[in-house]
Amino acid sequence: MKEERIEMLWHKPAQVVAPALLGRWLCRRGPGGVVTRLRITEVEAYCGPRDRASHATRGVTPRNRIMFGPPGFWYVYLCYGVHWMLNLVTGPQGYPSAVLLRGLEGVNGPGRLTRRLKVTKAFDGRTCAKRTGLWIEGPAETPKGWRRRRGPRIGVDYAGKYWAGKHYRWWLEEE
Repeated sequence: MKEERIEMLWHKPAQVVAPALLGRWLCRRGPGGVVTRLRITEVEAYCGPRDRASHATRGVTPRNRIMFGPPGFWYVYLCYGVHWMLNLVTGPQGYPSAVLLRGLEGVNGPGRLTRRLKVTKAFDGRTCAKRTGLWIEGPAETPKGWRRRRGPRIGVDYAGKYWAGKHYRWWLEEE
């Protein structure tokens, strides 16, 4: 699949983009030009200023301003002062939504994902493109013997029962 076609996906709402990322490849160009490609296996959608689990619920801040910008940019932030979280900004400019990448094949958890690919704050505000060294490619393929699942997001109880219970998390699991 051509990168230009994939980039058109970023303009859609987070709850549309998130499941469409499953089975695609998160790619990271490292030292010496070596490219690591790992299949995306878990994602969560954060959908606008009314989503109480989203960083956008309190309006624009220095930390979340990337979420309010154009789609197709990385939003990277530090969680608990320990783990970098990698999000892809989606939807129209000015409407804050993003998809958190939670897992890759063989890598469970968003902190482990960023550690494995050496993703840090340096990627915050960069475009999701080969030229920046961190991009998504390929068709959304579910590997044979795997199935797609959907359920509530993880770790957002603070958002209240309604928002914490939203089925905005998608993942691939082996049958």
